[in-house]
Amino acid sequence: MSRILITSGPTREYLDPIRYLTNASSGRMGASLAQAALEANYEVVVVSGPVEIKYPKEAEVINVVSTEEMRMVSTRVFHECDGAIGAAAPCDYRPFTVLEDKMSKEDFIRAPDKNGELLLRLRETPDVMAALGVMKREPEMGRLGQWLVAFALETSDHHVRAIQKLHRKRCDLVVVNDPGSINGTSSRVEILDPNGKSLARVVGEKLDVARRLFQVIQSYVASKGS
Repeated sequence: MSRILITSGPTREYLDPIRYLTNASSGRMGASLAQAALEANYEVVVVSGPVEIKYPKEAEVINVVSTEEMRMVSTRVFHECDGAIGAAAPCDYRPFTVLEDKMSKEDFIRAPDKNGELLLRLRETPDVMAALGVMKREPEMGRLGQWLVAFALETSDHHVRAIQKLHRKRCDLVVVNDPGSINGTSSRVEILDPNGKSLARVVGEKLDVARRLFQVIQSYVASKGS
């Protein structure tokens, strides 16, 4: 039975023991894709950031918190998978330093040189899908290759940026996700191939969208012989 990795949900990058950077990703699309893959008789492993939703009980779920943890677990799991879908929304940046104690608001308000302002120094987090792209196995004689599908949520130049992301991360397909889909129960998506060709546009409840996306992914992978 084929095995699929799905990354899902947000990640958290802590500033101190209490505060952290994150986003509004709910994990619903990841859970819906897991359900769609299970219905298609795939084994599914979900690497998930902190979410409140429940994943299908038949799926193996590995919980992580930070983007680095998601990268480490995903690269370990991907060796045993035929493909991966990056539905997660990892934090792109993390603080240079994580404080051991909670930051005191009063310290900044009272400091005459800060005027109540807080300057955060951030650095990039590792790119999870790009890390999988580097290690992706290509088809060889008598050996199947692996495939990757990325999600791209953009607010402008949707197609251009999505295709750039696809090639930069060495993915096979990219799903352009509408910003209104985040933390919602429905989605509006478009799936593009490496040439920018639209393979499908789907609107609806996330489980219905996920089922259609998975059909398109299966068809594309089969056509490539992998």
